[in-house]
Amino acid sequence: MTIRILSSVLLGLAFAGCAQATGYPTKAINVVVPFPAGGSTDAIARAIGPKISAKLGKPWVVDNRPGATGALGGGYVKRAAPDGYTLMVASIAVYSVNPLLQKTLPYDPSKDFDLLTVAVQAPNVLVTNATIPATTVGDFIAHLKKHPGQVTFATSGAGSSDHLTTALFWQKTGSSGLHVPYKGGAPAITDLLGGHANVSFQNINVVLSHIKTGKLRALAVTGANRSAALPNVPTLAESGVKEVDVYSWQAIAAPKGLPKDVKAKLHATIVDVLRDPHIKDKLNEQGFEVVASTPEQFVKFQQQELARWRDVITNGKIEVK
Repeated sequence: MTIRILSSVLLGLAFAGCAQATGYPTKAINVVVPFPAGGSTDAIARAIGPKISAKLGKPWVVDNRPGATGALGGGYVKRAAPDGYTLMVASIAVYSVNPLLQKTLPYDPSKDFDLLTVAVQAPNVLVTNATIPATTVGDFIAHLKKHPGQVTFATSGAGSSDHLTTALFWQKTGSSGLHVPYKGGAPAITDLLGGHANVSFQNINVVLSHIKTGKLRALAVTGANRSAALPNVPTLAESGVKEVDVYSWQAIAAPKGLPKDVKAKLHATIVDVLRDPHIKDKLNEQGFEVVASTPEQFVKFQQQELARWRDVITNGKIEVK
């Protein structure tokens, strides 16, 4: 009799769990972007949001929580309930760089998140304003060596992909400059456009319009191949700078412990939206390449990125103060 009762209880709990997962979502999904509005990560979160809302039937609410190169937002997501109602759209810095630079990081990206998918990747682009006379990468390197430590490199923050691309570029070319970190890509670009900084390795999508209008000059892209968005701009490798093939990337995660059915539904929905021809074309036009990886591929990729940037940070003796 006791066994029958226990079996009935367990069966009831199982059905309840399935019903909960099958009925997901029943309310709005809070999507944390740990950077200011206007940057690449924010753009991705907002680009896919409407389609995801339509498919899931509930609002996809972007919640910007900037600070400490994404660490504050990452910590917030770690502490959230793993119920599928708090997600994070973040970049390489949050997943694979902050652990190498921040001694008091409030989360461990390898342990505290369910990694859902690497959504997109994009090469960075080396851009200058009128304060720099160079029109080619060779001219620019010569300018850097003539003025060591004087040219200002604006980045979206210490440990961001643009910062580490800068460090890698210096290491491979034997040059140097002055790193000026900002609290996100948008303010960095604002100062670059205003002439308060000289140059930057920026995410291609956020500077594309400024390149096309002539406000910024593109010297090279950091991808292995030329970008379809800037077909006339050479790669760094074509320009004589080898081993600086770098992609920024944006990925989606949730607090550790998502119910399996909720995780599967979220992943399937997000990937379906990323592969939607309209969304894909829109992202491609901005310089993004859709990745839409599996959770397992994301886990493996994250570990590869951690290893790569550990070497760059060690060789460059990079510290966050």
